[in-house]
Amino acid sequence: MTRLRVLVVGGGIAGAAAALALHKAGFDVAVYEAHPDSAEDIGAFLTLASNGMRALAELDASPTVTAIGFPLTSMRVVDDTGAEVAHVPLGEAGTPHLQYRCLRRGDLNAALQAEVTRRGVGIRHGARLVGIEEGPDGVTAHFADGSTATGDLLIGADGLTSTVRRLIAPDARPGYAGQYVFYGCTGAAPESAEGETITMVRGSTVAFGYAVSPTGETYWFARVSDTPLAADDIAHGTPTRWRDLLLPLLRKDTTPAADLVAATPDHLMVTNATELPTGTPWRSGRALVIGDAAHAASPATGQGASMALEDAVVLAKSLRDAPDTDEALSLYETLRRPRVEHNITVSGGISRGTHTPSGPGPRAGGGNRPGDDELIRHLEWGTDLRRLMP
Repeated sequence: MTRLRVLVVGGGIAGAAAALALHKAGFDVAVYEAHPDSAEDIGAFLTLASNGMRALAELDASPTVTAIGFPLTSMRVVDDTGAEVAHVPLGEAGTPHLQYRCLRRGDLNAALQAEVTRRGVGIRHGARLVGIEEGPDGVTAHFADGSTATGDLLIGADGLTSTVRRLIAPDARPGYAGQYVFYGCTGAAPESAEGETITMVRGSTVAFGYAVSPTGETYWFARVSDTPLAADDIAHGTPTRWRDLLLPLLRKDTTPAADLVAATPDHLMVTNATELPTGTPWRSGRALVIGDAAHAASPATGQGASMALEDAVVLAKSLRDAPDTDEALSLYETLRRPRVEHNITVSGGISRGTHTPSGPGPRAGGGNRPGDDELIRHLEWGTDLRRLMP
């Protein structure tokens, strides 16, 4: 394929990773980010699973990410009395650069964007997309400040509320996945906490999880099944309001969860878990959406960021391996849609209580555990994706 000019709209995890992958594949890339700086959702944390770490390794970006956050090599599961019911290795715990990693979303965004810049790919901040115009020889992005950018392909990596998706598939809207989710961080840590371990609490009314960093900070989440919180409540809620809402539910059980939440003064946020319906269109002409813009799922499987990193690698390889853009995007969708839509279904089922994972903790969505041969072949940079088709 000729040297494509690719516009990436969105500089978060999916967009930055796509820029790294497309640059590695030899294409001309520019990133346009609406946010005025590198960090979003600074108070939220996430875990990158082994499959996400494998994708980063194929982008030669492992050192960038392992320099921040901390590894998670095992998962401990306790019941509503605090009794341990399982303790198992997590992902590919024996391979350092593939170990699960816990880190702040804003730190990951900043690290990936810094790596994009270091490799010579331009990122323009404060560029809010308002329109897309297709022509016979390219696609033009129109931004709120009146500026434009033209390329051969436009990648929408602009998240759950994607402008690109709204422009190419206006009927595709995210819906409530059955839970609202709290995220917090406190300097307190349970006496029983173990290093490099995430503890999952199967509470009587709340699904809770926490991990303690090497410096003694505890990152936690709580998923509550209920009707969605009003947007105004989320926008104007305070840490005190969220603690008052969550603590009575947690105090029904004898686990460390209530004490951790009570010890969280300010770093506390809440969001409604949302998902996109399966079958959401991903493509129109020269525009394609990836990551949460294409296949947002509830956070129950913890696979959102890792799936976005996989997208970046498979997209760049598809464009590299196929003879033309149209065939490349069809190849990409054929390879990715079954995996990510299975994750939507499984994660949504967990959130709604209609699906129970077969093991003690969440699987790595899409029917494949990290390390499965099929996934490795999709991500391995030297593999020609066309040869993997039936």
